[in-house]
Amino acid sequence: MDKYELKRYMEAEPGAKLRDLVMKLLYNEIVTLRILPGTKLNVNQLAAALGVSRTPVAEAVASLAEIGFVVSRPGQSGSFVLDLNMVDMINLYHVRNAIESEAAYLCASAASDTTVRELTLLAEAFKSSVEGRDIRGMRETDLPFHQLLIRSCGNPYLIQSYENILPKLTMYQASMIEFVGQQGNKANPWLSSVKYNHVSVVSAIRMRMPDLARQSMTEHIRTSLNYTSLSGEGADPFRHLRRNER
Repeated sequence: MDKYELKRYMEAEPGAKLRDLVMKLLYNEIVTLRILPGTKLNVNQLAAALGVSRTPVAEAVASLAEIGFVVSRPGQSGSFVLDLNMVDMINLYHVRNAIESEAAYLCASAASDTTVRELTLLAEAFKSSVEGRDIRGMRETDLPFHQLLIRSCGNPYLIQSYENILPKLTMYQASMIEFVGQQGNKANPWLSSVKYNHVSVVSAIRMRMPDLARQSMTEHIRTSLNYTSLSGEGADPFRHLRRNER
């Protein structure tokens, strides 16, 4: 993260307040794990890196604290990026399952042929990326598949609920892709099953089988949780993602 990146944000939104652009920049860095969980945010260092005064940075960090992505720690000074933990992920994925499995059900009932074709292309691309351990390919096809499915479900309340959990969900999905990159060629049962999950969901949607679509999505989310647990090998699966443990 540097002043040139902030400059791109300023050029894209010339009328925006500087503090809002700094917040947007920090927010995107956090949810995509470019700023790691547990990182201490030094306002002076960030301001120097971005080439701005400390005031808009301090205001941006305060705004991130208001929405829960920056926290304080007992006995420690300063602000820290939200940490990741398995209990939180399990709770989040229970909510995710309720939203996405219902969205899959609705898509199987009413998704347009164009949407089905787009979902199919993303599902096949994701499968190929997993098979090839293509980390960039997984990033570019995983979340877009789920977002398209949600946008196409036709229920505005499901869409709004998904938008509420999307930032933190993005962090956890990025962490799983990070696990794949760390493991190299190590075997994990997740890789042999998850590559078919998107294909299974979209196949049920294409066949207009709502119950099967819901079941396939539930299985996909369960598989993702299992993968994260296996990645920890009995320990904390997020330990390698923390700034102070790298």
